[in-house]
Amino acid sequence: MLQERIPPHSRQHSQHRIPGKTMASQDPLLQPYQLRHLTLKNRVMSTSHEPAYSEDGMPKERYRLYHAEKAKGGMALTMTAGSAIVSRDSPPAFGNLHLYDDAIVPWLAEMADACHEHDCKVMIQITHLGRRTGGWNKGDWLPVLAPSPVREPAHRSFPKAIEDWDMERIVADYASAAQRCQAAGLDGIELEAYGHLMDGFWSPATNHRQDEHGGPLENRLRFTFMVLDAIRKAVGNGFVVGIRLVADEDFATGLSREEGVEIARRLAGSGRIDFLNIIRGSIETDAALTRVIPITGMRSSPHLDFAGEVRAATKFPTFHAARIADVATARHAIAQGKLDMVGMTRAHIADPHIVRKVMAGREHEIRPCVGATYCLDRIYEGGEALCIHNAATGREAFIPHIIRRTEGRLKKIVVAGAGAAGLEMARVTAERGHAVTVLEAAGEAGGQIRLAAQNPRRKELIGIVDWRLAELDRLGVEIRYDIWAGKEDVLALEPDVVVVATGGLPQNPPLETGDGLVTSSWDIMAGAVKPAETVLLFDDNGGHQGMGTAELIARAGSKLELVSPERFFAPEMGGMNHVPYMRSFHENGVTVTINTRLRSVRRDGNHLVATLGSDFSDSWSVERRVDQVVVEHGTAPLDELYLALRPLSRNRGAVDYERLVKGGDIFPVRNPDSNLVVFRIGDAVASRNIHAAIYDGIRYGLRI
Repeated sequence: MLQERIPPHSRQHSQHRIPGKTMASQDPLLQPYQLRHLTLKNRVMSTSHEPAYSEDGMPKERYRLYHAEKAKGGMALTMTAGSAIVSRDSPPAFGNLHLYDDAIVPWLAEMADACHEHDCKVMIQITHLGRRTGGWNKGDWLPVLAPSPVREPAHRSFPKAIEDWDMERIVADYASAAQRCQAAGLDGIELEAYGHLMDGFWSPATNHRQDEHGGPLENRLRFTFMVLDAIRKAVGNGFVVGIRLVADEDFATGLSREEGVEIARRLAGSGRIDFLNIIRGSIETDAALTRVIPITGMRSSPHLDFAGEVRAATKFPTFHAARIADVATARHAIAQGKLDMVGMTRAHIADPHIVRKVMAGREHEIRPCVGATYCLDRIYEGGEALCIHNAATGREAFIPHIIRRTEGRLKKIVVAGAGAAGLEMARVTAERGHAVTVLEAAGEAGGQIRLAAQNPRRKELIGIVDWRLAELDRLGVEIRYDIWAGKEDVLALEPDVVVVATGGLPQNPPLETGDGLVTSSWDIMAGAVKPAETVLLFDDNGGHQGMGTAELIARAGSKLELVSPERFFAPEMGGMNHVPYMRSFHENGVTVTINTRLRSVRRDGNHLVATLGSDFSDSWSVERRVDQVVVEHGTAPLDELYLALRPLSRNRGAVDYERLVKGGDIFPVRNPDSNLVVFRIGDAVASRNIHAAIYDGIRYGLRI
């Protein structure tokens, strides 16, 4: 036990001024906050998360540039890692940093220095994952640990019950990890205690021990205080140490609200920590995780009031983040005294310059987080975090967040198509100073995003379109609607560059017979065709398109069977977005059939007969008699304009992919008699997704 109490915390009054500076604004978000010896320049932070940008467990260039960009954007505190692992027997589930390795210190120091250049404080979250791991058969193949041998559904490992010698070495590992953070010049650390080893001792659901670490609350907290005491002995009282903790697991057999708040009180009063970062809920299943980290169609800031109640109960510095996606909510959280620091984590993945824009009076230009959670779904599926509509995030080394004006010749650019790819291309090239005209066949912009937003639960996706339309209006870009652009329409504008972003049209899967009898998912989503009484939906794409169509059909009251040839359905979509679809399917009696392929469709009186087959057996087939067969098989490129213009162009449509990736002129000269450049992007090339379309728009646009 530490005998010396850490000095009490002080909060800065709203009228506080940083010496030598004048605060022009009285915006609650822009007021400084004193956390012990640290002066945080405003109340906005990015809470810890693992973007999976590490290399060999180290936060190298990509990791550093990602956090440095948020520092440039004006936030006061960036919390790195989610979480950095302190021991070898905590296998990295999500590309976690290896904080047990001394080699990490110089990499952390580089990242800290890069953020400190912009007066942004840097902390790191540290943990032992316990049973929450990507698998026992990864890393060093060491046994997974937990207070009791209770399996976590999400990651499926069967843990062994932690022994006394395990605790001793892990406590020492925590202390060593904290020393590495201090040596790297970080401003502090945060212990992770929700769904990991530490809080596994707290919860009755995961702690069934009969020894001195089980039973009464003081016993269940014993390991936590062993860790805190070791850390304080290692780093002293002058280093900031906080904890991100679950204060209510919000399920019947889990940690109760009463015990969770009492744990927060005891930690706050212990003299061992400097702040609380409050979480509510459980993360042991995908469904539970979305209640902690809500996605599109779910409540905004659902646990903000609870965090405020913990702050009131503890009278202690309190941080919190859970879908606080907009400045107004963040400002409310601070102004009403619910939080001392407000986390806008996914919001900063969408726009790392939120604070800078607020300070400049440009709040309306903030790129919105639309809650798509493409970022987290990619992480949990083994990829890296990418924003659905900011392709610069995670690519800061070669894609800028702020588009600079070109130093070359200004050009006339025609963009055919105002979907995701076309709108992004128009925005980027207009920012570079070019004269841009957009031609759109429909009466409004958005393309397939507007179609996806027809699902009421995903209507926030339209923010991807609305933000770009506002930016194009600011930049003076003309969009001409209701023009099905042909070759002559485009050439009449005398362009230097034509970008074909015409997207695609729905296509059927390969069928032996019955092509004319099936209905496309687009017709259902657009409302052009109503769902029939009994429906078979064959999804051979595996993404939101088929799942969204299924959700609309189910909610319309149809009896629906969703058929997929995959060994698990919707493989192109992550587990967090899977949750609301599956909830709807269960509530509406949807039957899901996997490992099965639609072979043919024939008419039988007023009904249709779908013949289903198997990739695994040539002799197996079954039939379904339904009123309607709906199919989702991606899109075929709408490429007539491209094919008409390609022969007239200098590059004949060609792109040098090597130079697109590494630098240089991306348009080879294949027709020296022409000065016109023509190329296509997005689904006009091949059926992909929103992020791919926007990535095309920015990376090609930067090269013009």
